[in-house]
Amino acid sequence: MKPRLRALFCDHLSIMRGKYLPSSKIADAGTRFCQTQYGVHYDKDLLPAPGAMMFEGLPDMELRWRAEDIRDSWERDTKIVTGDLYDGDGAPLGMCGRGALKRAVADWAAMGLTPKIGIELEAFALERSEDGTLKPYDTPGGHVYGTGPFADPRRFNDAIWEKACDLGFDLELITSEYDSPQFEYTLKFDDAVKAVDAVVLFRLMAREIALEHGVLLTFMPKPFGHLGGSGMHVNFSFTDASGRNCLDTGAKGGPDTMSDLAKGCVAGLVHHHKGLAGLVAPTTPSYNRLKPGTLSGHLGNWGGDHRNVTTRVSGEGGAKARLEHRMADASSNPYVAVTAVLQAARLGVANGYALPPRETGDGFETWDAADTTALDLAGAMADLKADTALQSAVGQLLCDNHIFMKEAETEKTAGLEGDALRDFYVWFV
Repeated sequence: MKPRLRALFCDHLSIMRGKYLPSSKIADAGTRFCQTQYGVHYDKDLLPAPGAMMFEGLPDMELRWRAEDIRDSWERDTKIVTGDLYDGDGAPLGMCGRGALKRAVADWAAMGLTPKIGIELEAFALERSEDGTLKPYDTPGGHVYGTGPFADPRRFNDAIWEKACDLGFDLELITSEYDSPQFEYTLKFDDAVKAVDAVVLFRLMAREIALEHGVLLTFMPKPFGHLGGSGMHVNFSFTDASGRNCLDTGAKGGPDTMSDLAKGCVAGLVHHHKGLAGLVAPTTPSYNRLKPGTLSGHLGNWGGDHRNVTTRVSGEGGAKARLEHRMADASSNPYVAVTAVLQAARLGVANGYALPPRETGDGFETWDAADTTALDLAGAMADLKADTALQSAVGQLLCDNHIFMKEAETEKTAGLEGDALRDFYVWFV
């Protein structure tokens, strides 16, 4: 069989949408989708969201890609690619997360800096019970930092690792997390768009390979009420024209040796803490995860080697100097989440926000932070609405569409809890 092309984009719900196309499309090319996809919800309800053009004829949008971005797929006789979305007039589609990330990169480039991104993903593994319901994957010897068959009896992570290496995904690690059966997947730093392209494709690959092993791998933030949550930590730094890491001060890393650039970024992330939540933690289960004392990004604080702060200044200096933002989860569109983090950081630098004192509390019983994330999705949308500067930086139409769909989501999930709430999302996230 001639190779086919699987052309994909990550939508407003963080679902990968796409088509299989003939080998003739394995080049610079494009294909069309209905723009009103941006009004479709998890339950397939079609809504008149801003930009979705539901009552304007449900017109086409176009996905365009470059031949150089096409890569081998984990599926037999298949190539895979993601690209940018354009409206019917050929203008960049305002709701496209990848386009928003490119604008954020351009905003930093205007300051002479190139963002570098590294993503840590956490996920839970589920399997079917005899009665067909979902239950935690049975890992009888699972424990934090676990490896081998006691942590993963079906060895689906071996298959993920092998295929990731074959396809050029730069994995830093796979390990089991604190709450079995939870796993962490970390990808190496790269230019922002390239890094997030890798994340969305790796996430899809991992889920599909796990499914072949009888495991449903979910990146949703809180699939089990009695277990911990899953995050998507965004690590970032910047290089200049010479390739130098601009967060490197030539000294040991950590809060005591931060550059002015790092201080501005941290100040921006703290300043926009409440508004950020609505973009990087955008589902009802996100707020079951974002609680005090859960190492999750609930508190509007920062510090050094302290896992109960939201913005963490790495103790590593030199080329590895970086900042880590710990609020996001992978129910967000990773392009949008990284865009939001980069834009909040940039606003801090550009506007000269004052850096508040670092966290001195333990984050479990005591903390200094004045701001916290909202307690639910409705509150997070109200906070995002109030943060007009962040909305403008990320993209107004993208935010308008996002807020509309998420306000609808609060109604759709009202009264759902436990397995019912999990099952509303679990097959998509």
